Amino acid sequence: MHVLTVLDHPNPKSFSAAAAAAFMRGAHVAGHTTELADLNAEGFSPLWSMADTGDDTPPDVVREQDRIARADAICLVFPLFWWGMPAMMKGWVDRVWRWGWAYDQLDDLEGSLQRPRSGVLLIPAGGRSDEFATEGYLSALETTWTKGTFGFFGFSPRKLELLYGATGSDQRRAALLEQSYRCGLTLPSPEDRRT
Repeated sequence: MHVLTVLDHPNPKSFSAAAAAAFMRGAHVAGHTTELADLNAEGFSPLWSMADTGDDTPPDVVREQDRIARADAICLVFPLFWWGMPAMMKGWVDRVWRWGWAYDQLDDLEGSLQRPRSGVLLIPAGGRSDEFATEGYLSALETTWTKGTFGFFGFSPRKLELLYGATGSDQRRAALLEQSYRCGLTLPSPEDRRT
């Protein structure tokens, strides 16, 4: 498979960048080809504007859609930021996964115009897993992203991989990087649920 990893973090030495690199190493060891879209390093504009609402797709969006077209699996890596995506990743989602290209209906959450791809959200988070479960945060994120957005993306199978305690000890962070590596190493092939 060809695996596209999309990273949103302004610091190239961030834990998010390290998690993305570990994931890609795992995918490479599993025999996959890999490609990195480092949104900050490449200067992707997250600003959704009038140019994004017309029939002509902006050139920077076409470039991202071409990357997606090459991919059999996509991993989005970003830190959990105010219980959501940071602006760069949110803007990438808003601008790239356009109406008429990614989807064209509102009544079928599994109805994507894109072919099936394996999808992973690899998200460093400062909190502990028990806090997420107790407060209902994990359920909310699963509903929003795994059951919602990923359906329009056509991701099948799809997985939310939270890296709990990413601000913890060196030992904890090493374990999370191993988790990221294993996620890439065991990346499943796409499943076509439309048949």
